[in-house]
Formats: sequence, structure tokens, C-alpha cells
Amino acid sequence: MTAAARDHRNSDRALIIAVAAIVFLLSILPMGRLLWEVIAPQNGSAAASLSRTLSAGSTWTATLNSLQIGIMGTALAMVLGTAVALTVGLTDVRGRHIFVFLYVLPLLIAPQVTALAWLQLFGPASPLLKMLGLAPPLGSRNPLYSQSGIVLLLGVQYGPLVFLMIRAALRKLPRELIEAAQSAGVSRWTVLRTIILPLITPALIGAAALSFVSCVGNFGIPAFLGIPANYLVLPTLIYQKLAGAGPAVLTEVTILSILISVIALAGIVLQDMFSRRRDYRITATSLPPDPFGLGRWRPLVEAALAVLIVLVLVLPLTGLTLSSMVTAYGRKITLSELTLANYAFVLTEHAAAPRAFRNSFGLSFVAAALAVLIAVPMGYMMAWQRNRWTKILNFSVELPYALPGVVLAIAALLLFLKPIPLLGIQIYNTIWIILFAYCARFLVLALRPTIVGYHQLDRGLEEAAQVAGAGLLMRLRTIIFPLVAPATLAGGCLIFLTALSELTVSALLWSSGSETIGVIIFSFEQGGDSSYAAAVSVLTVLTTIALMLGTNLLARHLPNGVLPWRD
Repeated sequence: MTAAARDHRNSDRALIIAVAAIVFLLSILPMGRLLWEVIAPQNGSAAASLSRTLSAGSTWTATLNSLQIGIMGTALAMVLGTAVALTVGLTDVRGRHIFVFLYVLPLLIAPQVTALAWLQLFGPASPLLKMLGLAPPLGSRNPLYSQSGIVLLLGVQYGPLVFLMIRAALRKLPRELIEAAQSAGVSRWTVLRTIILPLITPALIGAAALSFVSCVGNFGIPAFLGIPANYLVLPTLIYQKLAGAGPAVLTEVTILSILISVIALAGIVLQDMFSRRRDYRITATSLPPDPFGLGRWRPLVEAALAVLIVLVLVLPLTGLTLSSMVTAYGRKITLSELTLANYAFVLTEHAAAPRAFRNSFGLSFVAAALAVLIAVPMGYMMAWQRNRWTKILNFSVELPYALPGVVLAIAALLLFLKPIPLLGIQIYNTIWIILFAYCARFLVLALRPTIVGYHQLDRGLEEAAQVAGAGLLMRLRTIIFPLVAPATLAGGCLIFLTALSELTVSALLWSSGSETIGVIIFSFEQGGDSSYAAAVSVLTVLTTIALMLGTNLLARHLPNGVLPWRD
């Protein structure tokens, strides 16, 4: 073996070790610590902890509630997302680019902001309903404080997620098969029922599984709508136990988080079982099928899509904006009385809110930057250096994101409750534990588009540099990263958008001085300061929209599908 060959082999071995170490630190170690707490708890015996937790009535009430909202929320999301995907993906509706952007926007808005917007729209103090003379009397119960309200908002929140998965599958339909059926005189409904729906079955099953996991693990919507109605699900039960007793109940909430994981993994396993029952492979690829002409029905369909955007986006955000500009709770106002005083308060006068903005922007930026730096070498190994360990590493990276965020938060608490061994560094009750959790949870959002970028590259330049004696680090820095940078940076933008107003993880990990935007919104609403919570939420939504529009500038340099809101 030549010296150059040995250097290349050593470089590849070093890359594998580095990637494995990162995956171990961010995924395997936290999940392992979580399981170890159940097997060997810090306080008491494992049998006693399990018996105490599983015999509590609140555990099974919250579990049943989680299953109910998970199933019903998924059903509603599937109906909404599939119907919209079939309409936009198969027909000749106009303005699809704008519609897709607007319809996907709620998915990128934090669930607690969605919940607050709808609460401000339908509550007895709703400024919009008061201006229209339709508000219920003050003191009456908000209709969204119920299981039905939670299910409605989960369906609205994750309908776009279903839409994205179904739309991607529709783009891969074989044009020749559909055209052959139409040439034989088959109606469009028959083509849809006998050809299109069977071929997109894997996407339907996958969308249902992902939506179910998202509904079960959602904290923001059940917290805003369920806690006031004493309707608890597992994530909110864990939050209340930790808020009330702190680390003393870590073993108990660990068992509850394992219970959430079992429910989420059961959904994924069922997806795999259903997918294996039939062969859905398409043996050839072609251009997407021509859209179905709607003829005289097109204006009506387009109007229905516009109404959908008004209902799920425009009206809630209008109610949220008006609530952020009122001077007193429940007062009937006119447009001339609207004020920006609430914005001035949260940006300049409130002690924690400006700090929360700085913390969230800093955490999101650093998490995105670290993920980009890690995703390039990790994606190189998973896309171009495939071996028997690749699938294991890929599964390990996806696990913290696939499982509900509360599971990772509990794992991080257990892992860093004591100072780091050997180093003696304490990151518990600091902002650094939140950064660790963000890196672990959102790394996959940068890795997925990076791998897509690698698959669309020609390895010729990289192989030529390797033959010329360039080392792996040199090739990554000078050749590979510039080529995959657009896809990787787009993944970084997704991380920034997702982490900016995240609540599920930070609600369990924050401490005084490390508040995030999501925590501040939650704290304002729980304290009865809805106008301040609305002001912070509106600022978050505007930031999200601005970042989405800014990322569009990279669109022509990106592989298809990297930006979910791009048609």
C-alpha cells in the first residue's frame, strides 16, 4: 500500500470516528442515560418508581388524552393536507406559488403562537369580534379550551406537513400510466381512485405516522388550550410535575417520557407494517403528469383555497395583531385607538423579554452554524462512504428529532444534572444545556438537505483532487463544501426558523437568565398578560416571514425540495 493510499484510509477512518463521536454525544448518550434512569434510578428502586408512576390515575388519564388527540389530530391533518395536496398537485389552479408559501407558513410558526392567535380570535375579549359586534360576553368560556379545540389546532398545524409529503409523492407519479388510462376513456375520479391513490399510499402512511408523532409530542397547543381546562396530556403532565417538584421527580417524569416514546414509536412501527404489506414501487421515472383542467370549476376551487388561507392564517394573525395593540383587556376598540405601547414594553421595558430575544437569536444561530459544520462531513460519509454503520448512524441522528421534544429535554436534564465528569463543568440551569438540546434535536434538518445535495453532485472533481493527493479536510474545505453549501445553508435556515420560538425543549430546560422567546410567550399568557404575549408572537411571525422570503433568494441554487415552501 502506498503512502497516499494509507493517508486516504487514515483520513476516512478519522472521519468515521469523528462522526461516530458526534452521534454518540448528541444522540446515543442522552437516550442511553434516559433508559438507565428507568433501570437504575438515582432515588429508590426501579420497581418502586415504576409502580408509583404507572399506578397514578393522572398517568393513564394523560396517556388516554394523548392517544385521543394524537389520533383525531392526525385524522384532521390528513383530511386537510391530502385534499389540498391533491387539488394543488393535480389541477391547473393558478397562483400555486403564493398559495403554497402561505399554506406552509403555519407549520413554521411555533405551535404556541398558533394557539395564542386562535385564542385571541375566538375569546370573549377578541378585539376583532368586538369590532364586528360578534364577541361573546366577558367571562364566558373560550370554546377552544377543550379537547375539540386542541384537535382543531393540531389539524391546522400539521395539515401543511401532510400536504408537503403528499405533494412530493404526486410529483413522482408516472406520466405514461396516467395518460394511458385517460386515453382509454377512464374518468379522472377513476384515475384518482385506482392509480394515483394506490401509488401514493406510502406517502399517505408516512404522513399519517409523522403527523401522529407530532401531535402526541406537541406541547405548545395542549399547554395553552388544555391547562386552563385541566385537560392534561403527557407533555403537559411532565411540565407540571417538573415545575412543581423540580429534579426530585426526574425518575417519575423519565418513565412518563419513555411512555411518550413508546406511543410515538408504535406509530412508526405501524407505518412500517402497513408499508410492507404491498409493493408500491414505480419501475420507471418520467415527467410529472399534466395537470387536470378544472374548466369552469377553476374559479370556484381557487376561491375555496383562498378561503382556506383566510381561515387558517389571515384571521388568526389578524386577531393576534389586534390583540397586541389594545390598551386594556376586553375593551371594545376602534382602529384609531390601537397602540404600539405593548411592543415598546416588551422590547425596552420588560427585563426578561429583550434577553429572551437575544437568547433565542443566539441559540438558533449557533445551533444552525454548528449543524452546518457537522452536516458537511457527516453527509459526505453517509452519502458517499456508505458502509454497514451508515444506517445505524443515520437512525441515531434522526432519533432525537423523531421522538417528541420532551423526551430529549428529560434526557438532557438527566445527563447534565451533575457536573460533567473529569471537566467539572456544570451546564445544568444554564443556557448551554438548551444549546446542547437544540444541536441534538435539529441536526437532522441540516443533514437531510446536505445528503440530497451530495446525491445530485458529480464526484469527478473530488475524485480528481483525491488522485492529486489532496487530503480529506482539504477536499471538504475547497471542493465539497462550496458545492453542497446552498443545500446545507438552506438546512441551517430551517434550523434557525424552527429553533427561534421553540418551546417544548426550552420549557423544561430554561432557568433565570436563559429564557427563550417561546418561554416568554408562555409566561405572559399564563400570567394573564395576553397583549404582551401577542406582541412577542407578532414579532416572531414577522421574523419568520422575513427569513422565509430571504431564503428564497437561494432557491435557484438549491436542489428541489430543500425549501418546503417552494413550489
